[in-house]
Amino acid sequence: MKKLYAILTLLVALSLALTACGPKQTPTPVATEPPTVAPTEPPTVAPTEPPAPAFKVGQVTDLGGIDDKSFNASAWKGAEDAIADLGVEAKYLESQQQSDYAKNIQQYLDEKTDLVITIGFLLGVDTAKAAIANPDQKFAIVDYTYPDCWPGAEVGVQCGTDKDLTNVRGLAFQTDQAAFMAGYLAAGMTKTGKVATYGGLPIPTVTIFMKGFEAGVKYYNKQKGTTVEVLGWNTASGEGTFTNNFESTDDGRRLAESFMQEGADIILPVAGQVGLGSAAVCKETGSCLVIGVDADWVETASEYASVTLTSVLKKIDVAVYSTIKDATEGKFTGGTVVYTIADGGVDIAPFHEFDDDVSAELKAELEAIKAALIDGSLTVDGVLAE
Repeated sequence: MKKLYAILTLLVALSLALTACGPKQTPTPVATEPPTVAPTEPPTVAPTEPPAPAFKVGQVTDLGGIDDKSFNASAWKGAEDAIADLGVEAKYLESQQQSDYAKNIQQYLDEKTDLVITIGFLLGVDTAKAAIANPDQKFAIVDYTYPDCWPGAEVGVQCGTDKDLTNVRGLAFQTDQAAFMAGYLAAGMTKTGKVATYGGLPIPTVTIFMKGFEAGVKYYNKQKGTTVEVLGWNTASGEGTFTNNFESTDDGRRLAESFMQEGADIILPVAGQVGLGSAAVCKETGSCLVIGVDADWVETASEYASVTLTSVLKKIDVAVYSTIKDATEGKFTGGTVVYTIADGGVDIAPFHEFDDDVSAELKAELEAIKAALIDGSLTVDGVLAE
């Protein structure tokens, strides 16, 4: 009986164990609706505008090259400043001979250049012809104004036009005012009583310097009772000394040597890089000083700082930069813009290494002359007419 009871107890235990280990009942899943999600629109991307093309400027140099330390170089500096400040594109084409002028201008027209700037009096006719043929093209020209014809002159040959050109801005400079001050300074500094000047070509933008220089010396003589003589130019006769080029430094050397033989010890060369030849002679001999033109030669030709008394400044870079700025801002106008001593467009440079040599009295006199030129109580023509 006990054995049977034990067997039954064991069977019950085994039954309970099997039940505990058996598969559990899987709950019946309850169906649910998925959440409703609103469709999303793709993000809107604003269309990108292509960058506006850069404003293009092209310069055509006169003879003498871009690095003439004078008017070509000064004009290019104005373009370089515009590149840095205004973000324009600019380049230059050098004219090796006068027949290059029209060809270089045409190249810029073919390239759809926004503003074409020509440098120098000799480009006057070719610039006018291009401007007349392309009335929607903007031009500027340094050292020239329109209309430029005179009675009997043939339009397109001896002169550019007998009418105003509304698409050309002529950039002119009253350099005789600054040259007047340089002449007065030279007369006050000479030790020999003789000073000299010469030009590259007998054209108005050259002779205006020589005329002002002579007037300054004449005014000094009148004020001081001296007899300082000017070699190389005479306004009354219209005769002077010219190299007939703006490139040959050998010609500059030759003329400096000739003037020194005549007794001149201060020379004003108005001939682009030709004048550097004169500066070289002065430096080598120690027998003369030069007065630079257009730019401050102590800055542009520093190798001759020891013989550069001052420079007659014609701020072509400022005029070119202002013209480019106006064109980029839609303010470009044709006609003539004249820069004078009153607006700082012309002046004389600092005396640099000669500052201690120029007396306080002479400096004060130059300041008084500048003020008189500005207010009109003193004029170059008035002095020369006396």
